[in-house]
Amino acid sequence: MIVKQREIPLVILKLEALLRRLPPHHPKMPLIKEEISKRKAGFKGETSLDFPLGFLNDKRYYILHDLRLSDANRYFQMDTLILSLKFALILEVKNISGILHFDTIYNQLFRNKDGEESVFPCPIVQVNRQENQLKKWFAENGFGQLPIFSKVVITNPHTGIKSIPPNVNLSQKVIHKEVLPSKIIQIETNISENQISEKQLKKSIRLLKKASVRSGSSILDRFQINKEDVATGVFCPDCNLLPMIRVKRTWHCKACRRNYKEAHINAIKDYSLIFGTSITNRELRSFLQIESITVATRILNSMEFPHTGGYKNRKYELISIDNKNKGF
Repeated sequence: MIVKQREIPLVILKLEALLRRLPPHHPKMPLIKEEISKRKAGFKGETSLDFPLGFLNDKRYYILHDLRLSDANRYFQMDTLILSLKFALILEVKNISGILHFDTIYNQLFRNKDGEESVFPCPIVQVNRQENQLKKWFAENGFGQLPIFSKVVITNPHTGIKSIPPNVNLSQKVIHKEVLPSKIIQIETNISENQISEKQLKKSIRLLKKASVRSGSSILDRFQINKEDVATGVFCPDCNLLPMIRVKRTWHCKACRRNYKEAHINAIKDYSLIFGTSITNRELRSFLQIESITVATRILNSMEFPHTGGYKNRKYELISIDNKNKGF
């Protein structure tokens, strides 16, 4: 049973927003496009896991996607966590093509594809670290001694997997997605008794979902981009003209002559993804390219964002924007 759904990674949404609002010939554009391509390939690999996971017993296994927890010192993220009464299983998903050589001595991953060799951080090291972090998190949150396992799941069925030097144990740690259900059943069979109660399991699921947070890191800082490079204004939903102009209580496009009452919503989403989730009246006016304090206040109040501070220094929190679809 899926108890925490998979969401489009926040970093992809941030990258797409940045891509929309940078000049086409910006020097960081190639890096951003490359990063988007890698992230989307990874997300595609994660979603392809849904088919083999669909063969699991809904009443026996609980699936949580995209967990990001804190072990008190740092955050750690897991693509998928499977819980049962007997064990927990961390899945690190890799959508990599070619021939993969896992160097178990120097803890590196070599990929040979089309005659070229590339080197990647070893995902085995990554999942082993996640095991230790999750074990610490379990201990701090009263989960008891639930055994924790981990596997690296290769989603491309045509990807070759080899070990340097040959290591038969690698097949227990690194697997293709097609054999995932049988590997899970194998773990289940090797543990004779339940390790926690049904009540403890459900409590742990609630705690995990509540503790999981999305990353709030700045996409501008990551690529060292000046905020002045980001284009402001409201895009036309029809012809993509930037900017639209505010006419009375609607947005007007000079190119296609269409009017949209809620065209600002996507612009505010872009702001929250690029600049952060708090905004002032002045910042909203600057980003939407409107002059009226009253109009900006009306926009913010109509979207029912929570706020702090007095009238002159008020800050609004841009949360749940997808649900803010009211006109004004």
